[in-house]
Amino acid sequence: MTDRIHIPVMLTEVLDGLALRPDGIYVDGTLGLGGHSFEILKATAPTGKLVGFDRDQQAIGHAAEHLTPYQDRAQLVHASYIEMRAQLARLEIPAVDGILLDLGLSSLQLDRPERGFSFREAGPLDMRFDMTAALTAADIVNTWDEEELANLIYHYGEERASRRIAKTIVNNRPISTTKALAEVVATAIPPKMRRKLKIHPATRTFQALRIAVNSELNAVETVIPEALDLLAPGGRLAIISFHSLEDRLVKVAFREAAKDCVCPDEQLLCVCGHSPQIKLITRKPLKATAEEIAQNPRSRSAKLRIAEKI
Repeated sequence: MTDRIHIPVMLTEVLDGLALRPDGIYVDGTLGLGGHSFEILKATAPTGKLVGFDRDQQAIGHAAEHLTPYQDRAQLVHASYIEMRAQLARLEIPAVDGILLDLGLSSLQLDRPERGFSFREAGPLDMRFDMTAALTAADIVNTWDEEELANLIYHYGEERASRRIAKTIVNNRPISTTKALAEVVATAIPPKMRRKLKIHPATRTFQALRIAVNSELNAVETVIPEALDLLAPGGRLAIISFHSLEDRLVKVAFREAAKDCVCPDEQLLCVCGHSPQIKLITRKPLKATAEEIAQNPRSRSAKLRIAEKI
């Protein structure tokens, strides 16, 4: 599998938050190596079922192996979670009791240099979740103009030095490897600024490229109303995000879905047509414990929000 042991992020909080039932049907929209799915199937024995989605065919293969003890109760689908409605209809599943979305990178993707997600080892500038997709990070780095690059790095990476970085990238093209890009980005940031950083200088730029390559924010915006609609009454949606852009989208979408009638108090009849679709199980996001962070540093930036269908 991978060189590191795969540790599902915020596992206890996810299992508790989904309020699992032995006869329930659950969806893991971001299957990865199957860590969360394994424990969901274990906790819902003997009749609980799970449908797992992933855009990464390699992940599907590894997860299938990991879930072998529960293979009769698991259905794995090579597709994005935004295709959840169509795929569940194909499987004749009209509603489910819980949906999990872990929006972070899987260990499989991060630990394989050839996938191009990490700058710690030299690999191709790829960053595709789905290896059959057309757009790669190399396409963006080597063909987008300076202004487009700067805007991308600023908006998706929340990088204040975006214009300086974009200019340096353009002046050093073509760039073909992750390590080369990381070095170029680092040279764009003055030493005084670099010394103040708590993360690698290229972290935000790599985040921006990955989000753009995989249309991640559009996917999150699209899936939340779909997922809420697919839940049976009392079903729960749990979403783990790893950066502020994703968490903000989840927070706003949940808040809108939980909104009650907004008509003036003196009005006898509701005309706004708004009624709450969900109740918020987490008013504020849950975060990993200090013990988990010590064991799995990747969980440090994780935020979990949970909503229940009314």
